[in-house]
Amino acid sequence: MPEEIVKTNNTGSMLRTISDAALAITSELSLPRVLETIVNTARELVGARYAALGVPGPNGKLEKFLTVGMTEEELRRMPHPPEGRGLLGLIQSELRTIRLDDMRHSPYFAGFCENHPIMISFLGVPIAARGEILGSIYLCDKEDGTPFTDDDQAVIEMMAAHAAVAIENARLYQQVRRLAVLEERERIGMDLHDGIIQSIYAVGLTLEHSSLLLDDDPEAAKARLNYAIEALNQTIRDIRNYIMDLRPQRMKVDDLGESLRQLVREFHANTLIDIDLKFNGNVEAVLDENTSTALFHIAQEALANAAKHAAASELRVEVSRLDRYVQLIVSDDGIGFEIDDVDRLLGHGLSNMTLRAQAVGGRLELNSAPMQGTTIKALFPFRKEELVP
Repeated sequence: MPEEIVKTNNTGSMLRTISDAALAITSELSLPRVLETIVNTARELVGARYAALGVPGPNGKLEKFLTVGMTEEELRRMPHPPEGRGLLGLIQSELRTIRLDDMRHSPYFAGFCENHPIMISFLGVPIAARGEILGSIYLCDKEDGTPFTDDDQAVIEMMAAHAAVAIENARLYQQVRRLAVLEERERIGMDLHDGIIQSIYAVGLTLEHSSLLLDDDPEAAKARLNYAIEALNQTIRDIRNYIMDLRPQRMKVDDLGESLRQLVREFHANTLIDIDLKFNGNVEAVLDENTSTALFHIAQEALANAAKHAAASELRVEVSRLDRYVQLIVSDDGIGFEIDDVDRLLGHGLSNMTLRAQAVGGRLELNSAPMQGTTIKALFPFRKEELVP
């Protein structure tokens, strides 16, 4: 059968199907998760036995190739994944849909590699934006044994348009995260140079001065030594605050409660600030791994900000299970600040917390006022299976 490119009008049912698929795709910001969601959604939409998604590299060959439908044993037996030749290469180079009842009869068919399962019907749709190929969706052999239809093609073409937006969003998100990391490294380097290193250098000068005074003026030397000791203790407190920000991840993915308790214990040990942790409801049962990790890191960032800026005597961390969300509250009785000054005071910390909440479908709220403390509240949605009636 010759290649066909057919466009059809959308029915209301098709639009609802595409809308649900688009929501599933665009709810992710991690590029690997976006690609995985696209290929699984495409397969489900048309009832295909096999589905794959290829992403080309700079040289035009497939850089990533995700498959669904083949067993692990079948994948292991194949000498290599598809390389983007034949029909797959044609879709990428010409940015057009190809639909075949039997791909083996196409003049562009490059053959299957050794131990590749035999596949017959084929639907391949490019994912493109502004004339640039971002990837391609490949579907083979419907579960009911029938060829792919005009409606199948229309559905996948519409989904590919949404997939292009989702892939670009995920790539932009990665770029923003990389820039944030570079900016944070630069900030830390400047803070270390202008703060801790300069403080240590000043302590060194004070000790040198004290040594010169020991013989002629012991009392003055003693006073200078006491000053150096206090300055050194302050520097140690500053270093502890940096440790709160920079220590390696210690989130136990299978025990959010214990991870937060450990975080609180370390915070109190490093800052000597009283802190209270409360859990209301079984929150771990309704959060997936990514959301639990995001909640932990937001709590960690909020405590680090409080240690550096709040001058608080007490903090409260509360995690509660609501109707459809888990709520995290971190509040202090510190000096607070004008909300208009938030970027200057919290900088990347607030941005990081906001991005982490948004990445898992949540949201962040900040409340503060001079001499009235600060409260950070984050809401995290239940995992999807918990929302099914």
